Amino acid sequence: MIRSYIRNIILAILSPLLTTPPPLILPPPYEKIIQEITTVLSINNYDDGSLAPIILRLAWHCCATYDMTTNTGGSNGATMRFVPEITDEGNYGLDIARAALEPIKQRYPAISYADLWTLAGKVAIEYMGGPTIIWKSGRVDYTNDRCTPSNGLLPFADKDANHIRKTFTRLGYNDQQTVALIGAHGVGRCHKRFSGWEGKWTRTPKTFSNQFYVVLLNETWSQGEVPETGKTQYFNADKSLIMLNTDMELIRDKSYLHWVEIYAKDEPKFFHDFSSAFAKLLELGIKRETL
Repeated sequence: MIRSYIRNIILAILSPLLTTPPPLILPPPYEKIIQEITTVLSINNYDDGSLAPIILRLAWHCCATYDMTTNTGGSNGATMRFVPEITDEGNYGLDIARAALEPIKQRYPAISYADLWTLAGKVAIEYMGGPTIIWKSGRVDYTNDRCTPSNGLLPFADKDANHIRKTFTRLGYNDQQTVALIGAHGVGRCHKRFSGWEGKWTRTPKTFSNQFYVVLLNETWSQGEVPETGKTQYFNADKSLIMLNTDMELIRDKSYLHWVEIYAKDEPKFFHDFSSAFAKLLELGIKRETL
């Protein structure tokens, strides 16, 4: 009986030592991931010599499904991996951005797709000379398509100011924040094979600046068609630059025009307001557990 008592004491002492501990899950090495994202952005065999604009577009589109009335959508879950979101016409071409970032995900599996895509958007803006963007980790990846938002939530570029305002109000933005976010059209270009529209908005499509507003106000625009697709867009005098109808609506609507004129004259003001608006975008719909 004494032996049994002693044995039980010994087992009680040793039991924690004999139990296999759970595997140690280390947090993602964000600094290394940022370095690898920067390397991807420097790949110069796409478009005007950088993947930064399309990776910025990936981050923007994976957030822009948010609906403040239902608190659904947004970047959490990385739902662009699933149907129907992956088939939304507004997301055509973003497979290029996702594929470019996939090797990073494979090397650092601890980071979620949702965190990787949004972090890459932040890094892309800063890489192109834009403002510093506040970014927080903590997004998770959904394992199925149950929470995937429906298609048609992204802005349609051929619509009017009412559509713009309705879309951005759903996201929780006022007119100032809306105009600031759309200023990201200063980088990148349209591709007729994806959207039907073709061309770049500014002469510096790899540099984040306020040139979108400057060009929008100072160039002479005329309506025309993309020959291969029949899509209507606006061309400047020498047809080297374009605007979409939603871009032109920013100078037709008095409230939007007010902010276009301010940002065209004051790039630091634009950078400040864009940084705040984009950081807000990255947080839409994010629910983090607090300890």
